[in-house]
Amino acid sequence: MEGLLTPLKTTVSDIKSAKPQLAVFESKRPNGPACNGTLQSPEDILNALKSKPDSEHLTRVLRWLDAGAFKSDHFNIKIPSPKAAQIIFLLVSETIPDYWRTWQGADNPTLLNQRRLLLRCLSSVSGLGAIAARLRIFMDLKDDAREANIAQSSKSQALKELLDVLESLLQGISFISRILTDISSLISIPSQRTLLWKDFITSIASGRVLSLAAEADHFVNQSSLDSRQRCWLGDGSQYSSWLGENLAHSLIDRDQNLEALAQIFSRALKLGHIDHLVEAVCSRLIYGDYTLLISYLSLIKNMGVQEQKTFLYSLLRILSKRRLSSFTGNISVDKQQEHARILRGAGALISCLVKDSEVLKDALVSWLTGVSGDGIAQEQAIRRAVIAALSVDHGRELAWVVKGHADRQAIARMIVLFNKILELFGDKLFIRHTPMLHQQVLTQVLLMTAGYIQRENAQELYNIARSSLYLSAISNRLAASSPRASLLGMITATAVSELVDPKDKQMNFSMEEVHDAEGQWYRNLTKQKDTVGSIGDLKPVSDVLGKRQLGSPKSRATKSKPLKPSSTVTTSSKIISIVELDDSSASEDEDLVPYGKPDSDPEDSEEDATLVQRGRPVAPVYIRDLITGLRDTENYDQHKLAILTAPSLIRRKANFGTEVTEHIETLASLLVGLSDKYEIEKFQEKRLQCLIAVVVAQPLEMGQWFSRSFFNSNYSIGQRAAILTAIGLGARELAGFGTEDAAITGVDTPLSPSSSFPTKKLPEKLHKIFAAKDDEPSISPINKISSSLENSILQPMAASAADKLSGPNALKIRTFSSRMSVEAKRTKPIPNALAKIVADGFFLPLTGLWRIHLQSHGGGTSHQKTPYTQPPLLPLLLKTLSLLLHAAGPSTLPLPLLTSEFWSLLLSLLSLSSSLSSSSPSSSSSSSSDPEILEAILFGFLTILNVNTDNKKRIAEEMGKELLETRGWVEGIFERVGEGRVKVLAAGVLGGVAEI
Repeated sequence: MEGLLTPLKTTVSDIKSAKPQLAVFESKRPNGPACNGTLQSPEDILNALKSKPDSEHLTRVLRWLDAGAFKSDHFNIKIPSPKAAQIIFLLVSETIPDYWRTWQGADNPTLLNQRRLLLRCLSSVSGLGAIAARLRIFMDLKDDAREANIAQSSKSQALKELLDVLESLLQGISFISRILTDISSLISIPSQRTLLWKDFITSIASGRVLSLAAEADHFVNQSSLDSRQRCWLGDGSQYSSWLGENLAHSLIDRDQNLEALAQIFSRALKLGHIDHLVEAVCSRLIYGDYTLLISYLSLIKNMGVQEQKTFLYSLLRILSKRRLSSFTGNISVDKQQEHARILRGAGALISCLVKDSEVLKDALVSWLTGVSGDGIAQEQAIRRAVIAALSVDHGRELAWVVKGHADRQAIARMIVLFNKILELFGDKLFIRHTPMLHQQVLTQVLLMTAGYIQRENAQELYNIARSSLYLSAISNRLAASSPRASLLGMITATAVSELVDPKDKQMNFSMEEVHDAEGQWYRNLTKQKDTVGSIGDLKPVSDVLGKRQLGSPKSRATKSKPLKPSSTVTTSSKIISIVELDDSSASEDEDLVPYGKPDSDPEDSEEDATLVQRGRPVAPVYIRDLITGLRDTENYDQHKLAILTAPSLIRRKANFGTEVTEHIETLASLLVGLSDKYEIEKFQEKRLQCLIAVVVAQPLEMGQWFSRSFFNSNYSIGQRAAILTAIGLGARELAGFGTEDAAITGVDTPLSPSSSFPTKKLPEKLHKIFAAKDDEPSISPINKISSSLENSILQPMAASAADKLSGPNALKIRTFSSRMSVEAKRTKPIPNALAKIVADGFFLPLTGLWRIHLQSHGGGTSHQKTPYTQPPLLPLLLKTLSLLLHAAGPSTLPLPLLTSEFWSLLLSLLSLSSSLSSSSPSSSSSSSSDPEILEAILFGFLTILNVNTDNKKRIAEEMGKELLETRGWVEGIFERVGEGRVKVLAAGVLGGVAEI
């Protein structure tokens, strides 16, 4: 061992004189106010914060800073100054990273007090700006993380802490009020006060905090592995609601600067979530509390003209959705009285808001005529309230707010409204190119206005009925090519004639459509007499009465009477005889074979008896129990059972009693917004079955409700796609295609074919392997049905073309079939319940609301700025309309109207599809969306031509212009695109056009 190591050099060192290899350095804290406990100036606070104070010293620093808010001669951190900016910077950059994690979730009173003091020190415009600037710094470092060698986790933690601080700082409904009070009381120079308030508006109401919080929250959720609750500051709807609640709270203080609040309100209306903001601001007024009415009127008066209109239109939408949405269907007498009361309250609220503003009155007229495009999609009840509000004499004092009065001086305004509507009603271009939904709404407003004028001044209505404007309008209506447009003219002429002419001279067209239920409903609109009541009528009195009836638990306990004991209590003893049994009888049972022990019960598999759950959930048997189970997302078993049993229960109860009718809108809204919290197997399919059952239960009402929800509600793209799918499949089931669709899509319904019988299926493992292609979840049912329909339309056309190319008919052999075989192959006619309601229930609401939505977003100049004009919703909408038209069949009465509406809608999309198809194939967004839109448009044209096969002469005579425009566009598509499905569809459309 000694030979392995050879010493090369030997040295001797002095151990005493050698320097220590490990040097000990003492921590050097600056000897200053932070250590000796004296805090007398902002410089002392700065030195203390720079010295990394411990918990005790930090508490003293924060208390000294907080004392400035209560002492006039003390330094106040909320007043902008260089020293205050430095202190706030240190608090945000040093104190929050060091202590915030310790304060989160702490129960120690000292730590909670430190957290509260820090938030009070940062509760200012400067503090808010410092936090926002710190967020921006970290978000800018996000892209340069590798170069700066900063760990993603540390940045994510820093962003998370800043978001928590910002969320805690802004939490509550008094933040804006506190800031406005501080600015008004602490800043004496008006120019400085104005600049500070503008900076606060920019941070809060212009989207700076919202955008930063949303970006930071998105980064934190992507970086963190654990699930985390999203920050409400990054959600536009929740943030707008928070803003609205703060503004509403600020109005309580009558000393607040309403002009400043109007500035922040006007700026917040541009964030994009208008309805959430307005609903939070006006929640008191919407539910009948008019104690702050003067403050609300002053707030609106200080806003700009455009902001006032935006606010008014949003308030009308909220009233229609929240308070006037259940005014349809068969309702009881008590409900009718309650609805009439709410309607009077809504009219009073609207009339009060527009009382002193001619601009808002003109805006209401535009809203009624449909110029703004917003009032067409709302309920009829809100239009009744608006007409009642316009008919009020606004020259009276505010006493009518408490008790309404009939109008005696607003007749001139109503005559102007009637003439404007009549001018639109008789315009030829309006009749030909406006969606039928818009024309129907305009007819309703026209008749209600005519009824009011007749009650107030019958001579004025008589003069209007004899004017050239009225006669020209009715003549243009009667001469319209659309039967529906002509029918509306007949109904209007008959209704007005009943008002102004004697019975022996009244106009009568002797048509069944004018005198049926729908025509009678239109004519009764002239008798609709709505008055303005009090804003207090909007109070939900039924809820208050319900609470009073229920009472407290103690009162209910005292009211319940105990069972009275019997007057005579008999006590007796009973002698039980003891009988000795013979053991010989037991031998007779020895030949009986005992049952084996049962298998282990999964419910008893737990070793701990307290964990065994023996209470199994019971399937709901009532609709109200079903709604409770769907809402109970915390109980997995009950929630899952409700989802699984919902389709059959809805179908079973649809024609039994009034349960479904009374709760159908609540049920539909709950089903559309349902989320798969527990990842239930085939959840989407079950939810789709429920939605189809809802559509089939009440097709006319729910078809209109789903159409409005598709465009107006705050649903995701997936939920809107589910709405369209439910409309398409439900309508086709009404038309008799339920069995065929179930076989194509694989969605199990009560009409599903017997192919799903267990003996005709492979085992579970093999079924997943061999049936994977047929069960692709990525293909929607609408796309599957449309593909099948395309093949059924194109195959006969291809066979006919091949037959023509095979040679002359004289050389072909023709096979004759017997009469029995022909009858056997002939399909039996099926009842089509869809044909009666397809126009009013499904087709016209979808096409009309789509055009209105497009008009409200800038017409044809902003096609690609809304989700309704680009994939995936636009192709799905067009295919749904095509399936509705095909399911209605060639024998449906409103087929000319449906054809005209759908054809004009498709032609309006040609510019969009052409711009997409002309883009280069290498573009990522355009190339992916181009085939989908083109295929949907061509499929729509193909369906129109197929359904109108027996009406070729009418198509050529009445729609020659559309036919030529379609042929020219399709020829260009056929020459430009390559081989594929789009070219096949284009060839099919050209073949159909050539036949006409």
